Amino acid sequence: MKIAVEGCAHGELDKIYEAIQHLEKKDGIKVDLLICCGDFQATRNVEDLRCMAVPLKYQKMCTFYKYYSGEKVAPVLTVFIGGNHEASNYLQELPYGGWVAPRIYYMGYASIVNIAGVRVGGLSGIYKGHDYLKGHFEKPPYTEDTKRSVYHVRNVETFRLKQVQQPVDIFLSHDWPRGIYNFGNVNQLLRFKPFFTDEVKCNSLGSRPCEELLYHLKPTYWFAAHLHVKFAALVPHSSNNEEDNQQMTKFLALDKCLPRRKFLQIVDIPHDPSKSIELEYDLEWLTILHFTNHLLGVKRTNQYMPGPGLDGRWNFVPTKEELDFVWQRFDGNFLVPQNFTQTVVAFDSSSQNDSSNNSRNSCRKQPPAQINSQTTAFCDRLGIDDPMALLLNSSKESSFDSDENQKFCTTLPGYLTPERPGEVTQVSLDDTSYHDSVDDSMKQVLTAETYNKSVSMNCSISLSPMPKHLRLALPSPQNSDMDEPMKDDASSSPVLLRLSHSLPSPRDSDMDEPVCSDTGNSHSSSPEVTSGASLTGSEEVAEICSSSPDLHPALKRFKRRNQALYSSADADS
Repeated sequence: MKIAVEGCAHGELDKIYEAIQHLEKKDGIKVDLLICCGDFQATRNVEDLRCMAVPLKYQKMCTFYKYYSGEKVAPVLTVFIGGNHEASNYLQELPYGGWVAPRIYYMGYASIVNIAGVRVGGLSGIYKGHDYLKGHFEKPPYTEDTKRSVYHVRNVETFRLKQVQQPVDIFLSHDWPRGIYNFGNVNQLLRFKPFFTDEVKCNSLGSRPCEELLYHLKPTYWFAAHLHVKFAALVPHSSNNEEDNQQMTKFLALDKCLPRRKFLQIVDIPHDPSKSIELEYDLEWLTILHFTNHLLGVKRTNQYMPGPGLDGRWNFVPTKEELDFVWQRFDGNFLVPQNFTQTVVAFDSSSQNDSSNNSRNSCRKQPPAQINSQTTAFCDRLGIDDPMALLLNSSKESSFDSDENQKFCTTLPGYLTPERPGEVTQVSLDDTSYHDSVDDSMKQVLTAETYNKSVSMNCSISLSPMPKHLRLALPSPQNSDMDEPMKDDASSSPVLLRLSHSLPSPRDSDMDEPVCSDTGNSHSSSPEVTSGASLTGSEEVAEICSSSPDLHPALKRFKRRNQALYSSADADS
């Protein structure tokens, strides 16, 4: 089988297919498969361009949209992985792989597929240590940070690939395995790319996860891109049986699609001639996905993969029974269905030269996240979760909880109105004092099921006999003694003691009437004292003080912070 290997595509599908057709005519061959090693740029419209992690001046539509819209059809079956310049919003719809256009297949975050008996594996993205342990928490619209972290490799994909035991013929990655330069002409590499010298010397050039996978999978071929230079290497692998021939991996990295660059290579790989050149799911990989589904994370926090010494299972190499289970779920039919559908409107090339449209396009924003029907069908068939569906459901639940809490707070009686927005108080509905103070309208809101729960509300609710802002109120500064030290204990203040005794408890008060500061008439409707909803803390204290003249002589105020400096002369005298 003749396979064309492309380095970084950068959206130039027309040029790549033209180069393949030129080689076919020149050499008299027929290319059966095109493999692209990242930076594919499957941009369907201007909104997709806004999701790429490149400056605005480099966001060019290129030619993929023609194959997405149906204006053109790929002349050869095309398989690609993701890099660090992608329409991430579109690729996130297909985390386990899928058709981005007719005859153009994306391999997802990580995958293994079969093509005419040739087993092809791939890992999308590039490695960055600070995001490696996190879940797939990103979703569009992206921030400038998530626009980049979304294409960073995660440990769950590496863990899954390390469960693979059957031989892999071809493996694809965007960045290079770390240390691969030690098995090729490193001096020639540094002549072309001298700024790699320091990284080569300290052995930091390349991806650590790819290095681990290289020595675990030991594929026959490993193709990569990213560094925009052609480089070949031959990696030997140790064998347990000394009599066997030493296994080797042929590594090849290629340049990006530009004139006079080495971006395309034709390789001839043995295949099963009895099978057609079609995509098939891999049974071992499907089994690994199914039985590691619980390891999928969609949170920003670090998540760690299981390992030796844990109580639970940490080795997910599929057993025969597990393989049979997945075989039955697919009824032995692993052919990838041709179920591509357009989910957005493609770019209109007729308006490309219109200056008004260009100005309008520059103001386009990122599109919202959405779920792809291909992924839904695949997840239902295999019995696994769609990461994007988990993210969207989590967002809806958070929004629903916020709305419910907001509604609940608006039905509270006057004396339970939020005193300080932003504070959160735990309210136990089993409290009898609370039950006694709830009127008929509140009882209709609180169901019998709610009585057995502890409700956390996004507002500050004080159930003490005295409102919180009165207990913490500052005394009036009019009649304070500057030389008398301030008392920290609120219980020692006669004013606060008098206030605390004068205010009724929520249990004894009428929720339909305002709280009164007069101990002798706790149920009067004096307009001078209202609930915390209508007056601020300072206004309410002022109202109480004005209605009780005998409270004024005992009120005190805070000293200024540097009062000791200002009154030092008086203190000395």
